[in-house]
Amino acid sequence: MRPSASATAVGDPGSLSPYWRFHQAVAEAQLTSWLPRESRLLVDISGPRARAAGIAAAAGHTVLRIADTAATAPVPPGELLALPLRPQIRPPRPGRLVRLVSDPGNLGFLSDRCADGLIAEDRTLSRQLAAENLITDIARVLRPAGRVLACVDSLVLGMALLAEQRHWAELTDLPHAEVVLVPWPDGTITRCFGAEQLRELFEDAGLTVMWIRPRTVFSPSTVAHVLRRDPKGLSRLVEAELAMEPDESVGVQLVVSARKRPRATGLRRHR
Repeated sequence: MRPSASATAVGDPGSLSPYWRFHQAVAEAQLTSWLPRESRLLVDISGPRARAAGIAAAAGHTVLRIADTAATAPVPPGELLALPLRPQIRPPRPGRLVRLVSDPGNLGFLSDRCADGLIAEDRTLSRQLAAENLITDIARVLRPAGRVLACVDSLVLGMALLAEQRHWAELTDLPHAEVVLVPWPDGTITRCFGAEQLRELFEDAGLTVMWIRPRTVFSPSTVAHVLRRDPKGLSRLVEAELAMEPDESVGVQLVVSARKRPRATGLRRHR
């Protein structure tokens, strides 16, 4: 039986367990390939299921993990002194993970141009209905040429959820909507993006989009079939996924990598 859109959306651990193991492995492989080669100061505002902060710290980066109280532990005593708060303070040593209990959708306490990169995995921008405000804040805290990696819910998933919920009128209007808000299975609202909407969101904030791609192209049924035949074939399946050059519009989630534009330089002409 084909899995429902709701089960796919929330990561139902039942029959979709092989697919979500694959999904997580792809996400972590994409993050690893995106991480800078040299040690950098990164801010992580990913959702609660992401393991991006630990992976980045293990790769030698200093990571400030920002999450709400339901998703993280309190900051250990003394670590607040090392955070890039206003006014800017010297960052801690490389390879360190610092946790901060705060709203990941509000970065107002961070200094301008304090971070080399920002990670927003596990649907962070989709959870923020006014994503324009958050992406503007992200651009502010990034240094020139700083990078961001983000994952959002796609229009493909939004259409599947609306169809499953029998919202036919909303489904008809969806291709013409500038902002697409869809009821999530847990009663919250998710903001879904097409590739062009996502590109416009980042470009308007002063970020140059490097690439947009689906998180995964393989369907849950394909993944389950392959892993049934070869239980040790997960790594090869991930390699096949990463080697693809898929259409931007497919997949239930989209991943975007963008870079902050360098500040304009040049000599002023004196009269």
